[in-house]
Amino acid sequence: MKRFLIFIFTCFSIFSYSQVFNPVEWGFESKIISNQSFELIFNADIKKGWNLYSRDNPIEVPVATTFNYNSDENNHFNIYDGAAAEEGDLIIKDDPIFFQVLKYYYDNVTFRQVINIPLTTLNSTYDFKDTLNGQISFMTCDSTSCIAEYIDFSFEIIYEKGSLKSVNYIAQENNEVFTEIRGENAAEQEDSRRSIFVIFILGFLGGLAALLTPCVFPMIPLTVSYFTKKKSKGHIDAFIYGISIVVIYVALAYGVTTLFGADALNALSTNVIFNLFFFLLFVLFAISFFGFFELTLPSSWINKSEKMSDKGGLLGIFFMAFTLSLVSFSCTGPIIGTLLVEAAVNGGVIGPIMGMLGFSLALAFPFSFFAAFPSYLNKLPKSGSWLNDVKIVLGFLELGLAIKFLSNADLVSQWGLIKRETFLISWIVISFCISIYLFKDFSFSKVPRNVFGRKFNLKIVFSLLFFLFGIYLIPGIKCKPLKLISGFPPPDFYSYTCKGHCPHDLSCFHDMEEAKNYAEKVNKPIIIDFTGWACVNCRKMEESVWVDPLILKYLSEDYVLVSLYVDDKRELPLEEQYISKVTDKKIKTIGNKWSDYQISNFNSNTQPLYVLVDHEMNILNKPQGYNPSIKKFQSFLEEGLNEFAVK
Repeated sequence: MKRFLIFIFTCFSIFSYSQVFNPVEWGFESKIISNQSFELIFNADIKKGWNLYSRDNPIEVPVATTFNYNSDENNHFNIYDGAAAEEGDLIIKDDPIFFQVLKYYYDNVTFRQVINIPLTTLNSTYDFKDTLNGQISFMTCDSTSCIAEYIDFSFEIIYEKGSLKSVNYIAQENNEVFTEIRGENAAEQEDSRRSIFVIFILGFLGGLAALLTPCVFPMIPLTVSYFTKKKSKGHIDAFIYGISIVVIYVALAYGVTTLFGADALNALSTNVIFNLFFFLLFVLFAISFFGFFELTLPSSWINKSEKMSDKGGLLGIFFMAFTLSLVSFSCTGPIIGTLLVEAAVNGGVIGPIMGMLGFSLALAFPFSFFAAFPSYLNKLPKSGSWLNDVKIVLGFLELGLAIKFLSNADLVSQWGLIKRETFLISWIVISFCISIYLFKDFSFSKVPRNVFGRKFNLKIVFSLLFFLFGIYLIPGIKCKPLKLISGFPPPDFYSYTCKGHCPHDLSCFHDMEEAKNYAEKVNKPIIIDFTGWACVNCRKMEESVWVDPLILKYLSEDYVLVSLYVDDKRELPLEEQYISKVTDKKIKTIGNKWSDYQISNFNSNTQPLYVLVDHEMNILNKPQGYNPSIKKFQSFLEEGLNEFAVK
């Protein structure tokens, strides 16, 4: 049980997690080997979750850690690469970002470089000081992003009468670490933290929904009565029971992330097969909630768990909680499956764990609370037909999510099956169906009065909410922006009726060479929009930031816009397919081509990424990723225009 509590504490500590902008801290030491040589020691402490690439990697990728010495200033020294050494636990495996076998380190690594001093320097008969300057270039990555960094170093070498006296590191004042973030920039990192919190909240709401199903709600008074009979130990055992529920579901999420790994989870959002599979799975979940069949686990599992719960003690309490999880699977299974998939797609490795933490806390809290305060049990609503209503509503919601996954597959494959109108109409129909279902058989005269003497019914409240939501979606069919669900429907230009083939009816290119030729002709800078059909943050930028009148003016009048979709699954003609020089993978689709172009030229593989260039592909300012600030995006575009004017 102690290990369980430690595991739960670790999960809670995720809330205090803060993204690190400089994942590697460097320490500098030196050691005199002889009168003619000394050794420089570079200690790299690597933040948890990040890795640092070895020197023994292809530099052109670029990932190799390199030590560059200023040759013009260091003529007094002989530096031999062959004398360099690395000390650490070397990992060699297929890299998920660069798609080839690479070498890297976790936690820490020490680099050593032997420096020899020419005899001409040592033959001096007077005391003097010398300086050895250089720079470390390195790249660190976690499961979702990479950071390329450059840091300067300097050592002072003191000689006394032709003899090597000391070698000292010179602390670098205001040593700026220049970073190029391949993945999440500061705004993206903040948005990522918010996404994790949102996933936790959605998990908590999912747990509350699971509580209100026929499989779980009736179990509350039965379970609580068992613990209250134990008098003095009842409260403690009930608390352990609740903790056990949390452990079971969080362990399930941890198992999912371990089994599939970060790379598979991150690929879910654009993989056609995955999205089609989840579409069918969610339809299956919906049919189950509608009562056509029940998802059940093997009865042998339940029987074995019940036998273990009879043993008593901490182990018995844990298996009581495990039995609840198995018995209630027909109701909680679809919710858990939905939550795990959504959390994995939008929250990476941490997402499923945070989602299940929220889910299990909501599920476990009532059992512990009512065991501690049994008098409040009388205030719980009685079981009845309303529990079945909850299942039916959940079934409709599962259908809505199923359509989202089918839309993802359709977008990246460009089948044209689920365009914007089709998507929104299906969600509108689902919203109205929920509203009608909740309103059926309603009689205003039978609504009980509350403490204020007014008639009130939750079914009517939810019926009206879903009805209003359906009404809210209707203008979206006519290309109106829908900020409430920004990023979920297909973009307005993936439509039967909306004009254009670019956001907001802008003129844009989808081929780099065509954009360059046109930009040179009209003498305008280019904005390269690396985007994706299934990229939610790309849609948010287009619907929340690009909609600003000044930004629209820049994009339509001052820039040549080229949108390159890195997840476009349409195959290139055979004569245009090739082997990437960066990843050594065969480039077969349009999306492969633009993804390879992004990695090769801008050391980035995440979207959205906005790059401002001139006709000769010179970068005008620092590329920008997802940033929901309209003012910052305006400044980004203005700065590019100013740089272009100077050139």
